Amino acid sequence: MHDLASAPVMRAEKGRWLRWLLVAVAIIVVDQWSKIYFNGHYQFGEVRPVVPGFFNFTLLYNPGAAFSFLAGAGGWQKHFFTLLAFGVSSWLAWNVVKGRFSEMMNLAAAFIVGGALGNVIDRLVHGHVIDFIQLYYRDWYYPAFNLADSFICVGAVLMVIDSFRKP
Repeated sequence: MHDLASAPVMRAEKGRWLRWLLVAVAIIVVDQWSKIYFNGHYQFGEVRPVVPGFFNFTLLYNPGAAFSFLAGAGGWQKHFFTLLAFGVSSWLAWNVVKGRFSEMMNLAAAFIVGGALGNVIDRLVHGHVIDFIQLYYRDWYYPAFNLADSFICVGAVLMVIDSFRKP
């Protein structure tokens, strides 16, 4: 039997974590939309300068993880990184729902979960992650990446910042 006095608290907690779920879902939607756009409007390997000498849009496929880590490992990495993303996302989401994180950590978790699941969708649908952002200077090129990767990195930075804020 439910205690009526606790009902508003349950609704408040649900509303508290629901906004972080919405942030993660918005990230997934924007990430997938961007990948659909680039996959539909660019040829594989095509490069279009945005800021010459610094920033291009391109279309590349990454069967590995961040920065093409384990890209040539033979296929097992797709399953490994999918399971890893689900595991980390589940742990982060559980802690957000349980109210164990600060607001900044909740935002970081939403960014990481949204980015990780955005890339998981690519792995499951395409067998690889779609990358389209390329930064470079002269002959130095940073590995191509996507919006999901950016959100994961920003989430990780927010986690580090949050760790220094705690007493």
